[in-house]
Amino acid sequence: MGMTLRGRTALVTGASSGIGAATAAELAAAGCQVVLVGRDQRRLAQVTARTGGLALAAELTDASGLDRVVTAARRVDLLVHCAGIGWSGDLASMSAEQVEALTAVNLTAPVLLTSAVLPELRRRRGHVVFVSSIAAVGVRGEEVYAATKAGVRAFAESLRRLDGLGVTTVLPGAVRTPFFAGRRYDRRFPRVLAPEEVAAALVRGVQRGRAEVFVPGWLAVPARLQGALPGVFRALARRFG
Repeated sequence: MGMTLRGRTALVTGASSGIGAATAAELAAAGCQVVLVGRDQRRLAQVTARTGGLALAAELTDASGLDRVVTAARRVDLLVHCAGIGWSGDLASMSAEQVEALTAVNLTAPVLLTSAVLPELRRRRGHVVFVSSIAAVGVRGEEVYAATKAGVRAFAESLRRLDGLGVTTVLPGAVRTPFFAGRRYDRRFPRVLAPEEVAAALVRGVQRGRAEVFVPGWLAVPARLQGALPGVFRALARRFG
């Protein structure tokens, strides 16, 4: 079931830039009061000024920071997990610290935050959104990042078994975020998306009660193919990946 957004309170993590900032603006335009969580206080203040929201500077991988966000999230109807970091390159060159950082931000933090506020969120018949990635199907050169995003997708799917909670997972392709600043994107497809495109699709997904939202929509085809015909999917991935 979809959610009417006007008059609701939404908490958005990763709101200081990228998809999080764009989502905060989209939700504010839809009539939500937004609580903006981010690490970059200067950028967070800019987003707050644009949206009229409440800023909460916090580090989600820090226990005290997470506790403050949990306290704020107990009063919201919509919890949107946009915070995330990326990494690509030769897996053998990836340090243990980099693996731990990706896992902590992309997977552990949203699991802990959601778990902490789940009873209250269900009592309010609220909704939670996870920004995963099409990389969740497995991508060469992004093995650990893909694993964290696949974990988020599986966590979201498990939460859908619970009553009193709406759950939407957003799986975009490459997005123009700080991760790609100064980096060359050399894949043939999909094209690089603007954060605003993902944010608009995310909000529509919540309003319509969609379980999964692929951006662009045709990315649902390879994702479904992976599940139905994994051998064909792997052959195509080797050819075009």
